[in-house]
Amino acid sequence: MGAFPVTRITTSRKDSIDFSNLRFGVYFTDHMFVMDYSNGAWHSPRIEPNEPMAISPANMTFHYGQAVFEGLKAFRQVNGRIVLFRPDRHASRLNRSCRALCIPEVAEDVVLAGLTQLIREERDFVPAQRGHSLYIRPFVIAMDNTLGVQSSQTFRLIVLLSPVANYYAEGMKPVSLHVAQHHSRAAKGGLGMAKTPANYAASLLPAKRAKEKGFTQVLWLDATEHKYIEEVGTMNIFFKINGELFTPPLDGDTILSGITRMSVIELCRSWGTPVHEQRVSIQQLYEAAHSGELEEVFGTGTAAVISPVGEIQYNNETIQINGKQIGPMAQKLYDTITGIHYGELADPFGWIVEVC
Repeated sequence: MGAFPVTRITTSRKDSIDFSNLRFGVYFTDHMFVMDYSNGAWHSPRIEPNEPMAISPANMTFHYGQAVFEGLKAFRQVNGRIVLFRPDRHASRLNRSCRALCIPEVAEDVVLAGLTQLIREERDFVPAQRGHSLYIRPFVIAMDNTLGVQSSQTFRLIVLLSPVANYYAEGMKPVSLHVAQHHSRAAKGGLGMAKTPANYAASLLPAKRAKEKGFTQVLWLDATEHKYIEEVGTMNIFFKINGELFTPPLDGDTILSGITRMSVIELCRSWGTPVHEQRVSIQQLYEAAHSGELEEVFGTGTAAVISPVGEIQYNNETIQINGKQIGPMAQKLYDTITGIHYGELADPFGWIVEVC
């Protein structure tokens, strides 16, 4: 596949970014990758300046939310190489989300080639500091301009790049979760397995209320019985009980198939740690906490990697996990995955893909 055409800016915004004081998703690189869909085909892949676009107020995305997105990262390793972590899995998941939203699938090799060329163009924006990275946000939006409820016939794919620090300002510190009892994130047969704006919009009010109560995020229960744990607002969730790991299964199409979740399962099984993908009720979790069998709880996701959980509140009862300290399993997983990210540890799984 040849190189895509590039239109470059005349003045870079790089010098306006304080790389010693990065936040998550605030700063952006100079260029973006763009591709359009019309007349039944994706076409015109290109790299162009990251600038505001003219979009009609009647754009269907504004009114009906026909949009999907992904999130992955590029890392500058200790030897100076810039690499991606499991980009093929992210490209595959983007298409799963597209199918759920009636968006035409995108050739995964084209998406990966586009974002790879874009990162090479923007290599100077990839942070060198340990723990920092270049966040990559591919997304697809509808481009038809109509107020009729129907699938758009035109779309645009864009890849944005953003140099970032840790997702949580507190870094690798245990977070606190509030169990949502009166809100639901996703129901069976819905869009819970897709990365689409609607899922995140549904989380905003419960997350706001949780933060007003002093908690970091929401822990979601199933929408049918409000009994079984599903995921955290921005992460998949794991429980270490009596030396074994448990995580909710993906068979109900209500939970996002996390790439970090997948990596944690593969890592732990390679270490000989039993991992069970099965439903865990909030009552079972509390019983394990009261009996002393609950050893660790942690979330997993591309943005935060591993996020230990220090306390959970449900029905006005708060349980503390591992004395609100980082557990050994969470720490080992974080150290291993980030060690692979930054080239400090070997990659026996073939997860790392070199960009330049």
